[in-house]
Amino acid sequence: MKLAEKELHSLNLSAIQDKIIELKKEIIFIKIKKITQQNIKPHLLKNKKHLLAQLLTIETIKLNK
Repeated sequence: MKLAEKELHSLNLSAIQDKIIELKKEIIFIKIKKITQQNIKPHLLKNKKHLLAQLLTIETIKLNK
C-alpha cells in the first residue's frame, strides 16, 4: 500500500492521525514477528517507518498552519 505524496497532503488531519495509529500498530506487529522469529520481509519494516515519518511531518505542517 503505497500512497503518493500528493495523496498524503490531500488527506485531512483526522485521516492522517488514523493512518498514523494504523502504521504504528503494523510496525509493532512486524517487530513482534521478528522477535518470535517468524517469517517477515525486512523491507516492510523500513517502508512502514518511512511512511510513518512522512505522515508525522505532514501532520506537524497541518497543525502549524
